[in-house]
Amino acid sequence: MTRLLSILLVEDDENLSNGIRYALEQEGWSATVAGNVSRALELMENGHFDLALLDVMLPDGNGFELCKKIRGRSDMPVIFLTARDEEVSVVMGLESGGDDYVTKPFRLRELISRIKANARRIQKIHSDEGSGLLESGPVKLDTAKIRAYRSGKEIFLTPTEFRILRSLIENSGTVLTRDQLLEKVWSIDGEFIEDNTLSVHIRKLREKVEEDPSKPKLIETLRGLGYRWNGEK
Repeated sequence: MTRLLSILLVEDDENLSNGIRYALEQEGWSATVAGNVSRALELMENGHFDLALLDVMLPDGNGFELCKKIRGRSDMPVIFLTARDEEVSVVMGLESGGDDYVTKPFRLRELISRIKANARRIQKIHSDEGSGLLESGPVKLDTAKIRAYRSGKEIFLTPTEFRILRSLIENSGTVLTRDQLLEKVWSIDGEFIEDNTLSVHIRKLREKVEEDPSKPKLIETLRGLGYRWNGEK
């Protein structure tokens, strides 16, 4: 079961934030609401949070920039709440360090499920047994420090990207279906995960680990099947 969570909700729509906070508290979680970027940063300075829900458009900035600031101090899961489902918005959110997104209007059951999935994911990263080094081709993962290297140079990965890459490397040469990756990375089936979420994470990973992302050799797509890590080839 997902442990009790302390959640930072950054949303300027008071009616929506009240509804979300009520739903979170019904799960037994603690929910603290900020209506803008400044208040969110102030709350983070004075408290600890396990997960953040960020609206994209805020009165004094946007969720993308706030996410970058969060990433400078925390690896907690960040889920964007966005009314815009265009791919460019998804990419911007994940590039800023976000882990997932939910498109408004959404069902509260869907949001709760996504929160539980992302919370379990980050817990698994820090509680996995047998921490050590994983090496495959030009890539090395330090699973104890949650760091990644390509050809000896450190590359920045978000927590979700790290988990995806680790799952691929640990199953090198084996095709992992979308559902298998979702289970390994988010500990949930694909019902509440947008198709774009995984594909955008894979694209960003390729930009960081492939010599030529337009012609990927390490992370291979098998259409209709899934993805395969070819680091030993």
